[in-house]
Amino acid sequence: MALIGRLCRREMLNPGIAAAPLRRYGAAAALVDDDDEYWENDRPSSVMAAEADGHTICRGVQWVFIGSPGVEKSAYASKVAKLLNVPHISMGNLVRAELRVESSLSKQLSTAVSQGKLLPDNIIFDLLSKRLELGVTLGERGFVLDGFPRTRLQAEILDLVADIDLAINLKCREDILIKRCLGRRVCTQCGKNFNVASIDVKGTNGGSRIHMPPVLPPYSCLGKLVTSMSDTEEILKEKLRIYSEQSKALEDHYCKQRKLLNFEVPGDIKEAWPGLLSALDLKDIDTTSQRLNCLTFYN
Repeated sequence: MALIGRLCRREMLNPGIAAAPLRRYGAAAALVDDDDEYWENDRPSSVMAAEADGHTICRGVQWVFIGSPGVEKSAYASKVAKLLNVPHISMGNLVRAELRVESSLSKQLSTAVSQGKLLPDNIIFDLLSKRLELGVTLGERGFVLDGFPRTRLQAEILDLVADIDLAINLKCREDILIKRCLGRRVCTQCGKNFNVASIDVKGTNGGSRIHMPPVLPPYSCLGKLVTSMSDTEEILKEKLRIYSEQSKALEDHYCKQRKLLNFEVPGDIKEAWPGLLSALDLKDIDTTSQRLNCLTFYN
């Protein structure tokens, strides 16, 4: 369960020691050995891996969505995962699920969330380890992950257990991010997320206006919405400052691997979706008519 956590501690204590060969996530495991030269350039997101009986199987993409708090990574990641027919792994959802159970880990999470702090790496590693190991057990052959990694160290640890094909880096102006974060609401009854912020601002450098309408709850959720009291404008600015400092090394990590795709969010998800699909060279078609989880994508 603590696989990623153990790897992290090993890397921090012995940064100069090469990692031993590990079992990789998903069907690509059959292709991995001590020599990773095959992966050095132009990694495809869809890998044909050989099974024991000699047949080949197609693994789905292993993509991560990164970006500042409030850029709606989870919403975009969920739609892309559905389109590509692979699981969507959201760190935010994993955290919320853990908060609903009684455990020592949930107590640590509750304390950090109530104080408006970024969650400690060891907690994030433990949650993600459990989810990835569950995916191996279930035979999942790909994923779209959001909310992780946040730092270069986290990305390096993730590289030890998964063959990440692409990092989609969502970007948005700070003033818009703060308004979106302040508008977040969660229904205590159904657990769904909503946003009451209505944003309509001028674009930069003479660009078109940026419009993001609110995502309002149904009538049944009214009166049951809550927000984090710790999410003040000052705290959010500090979170964004910290993320900005950490993200430079994170972006550089994926850029050097030729896996980074920057995407400037032009508005709400309905407006931005066609542009994102174009950037990813995808089409929003019925996945029952074409096996998109087997497409080959080169960055």
